[in-house]
Amino acid sequence: MNPVEPIRDPKKILAIKRNLKESGNTRNYLLFVMGINTALRISDLLSIKVSDVIDKKGNIKDYLFLKEKKTSRNAKIYLNEVVRQALNKYLETAKPADIDPDNYLFKSERSDKPLERVRVWNMIQDWVKEAGLVGERYGTHSLRKTWGYQARKQGVSIEQISEKLGHRSVTVTKRYIGINQEEINNLEREICI
Repeated sequence: MNPVEPIRDPKKILAIKRNLKESGNTRNYLLFVMGINTALRISDLLSIKVSDVIDKKGNIKDYLFLKEKKTSRNAKIYLNEVVRQALNKYLETAKPADIDPDNYLFKSERSDKPLERVRVWNMIQDWVKEAGLVGERYGTHSLRKTWGYQARKQGVSIEQISEKLGHRSVTVTKRYIGINQEEINNLEREICI
């Protein structure tokens, strides 16, 4: 499997969000927003059921609880305000059948099964291309990596990011979030002692 990059430029993230909003496809907007805000692997993201995020009264839950497929780790993930807004928008526009508690949140248009990983990969290719992201490799894991990269840019410690992502070591996290040579060179320019 070829490694993919995080979306580094916050303006490109906003462009993707804007394009998805304008398309009117609230499911795809929610998928992107949840992907970059929860840092879940795509297999875990696609396994979410409506009942995992919406309670019996129709309210959005504060936390998403799931067992991660790759690590078998039990995760408790806070649904932040951006995710909650995207969920609300999706619930306002979804067909009643799509928000049945037993349905997958990211259900295929053609069946009751969740979207397939390959389909999401193709969607992401369209999203990044439309936002003008070229020259790098992007894929489903880019959503998860974007969270890690953006968290680090906002000053979150590498140890906390490593814990959130479930990595065994900080070294793995450093490589994972894409600290590249250009970034190192920019630091060299900025830090003049």
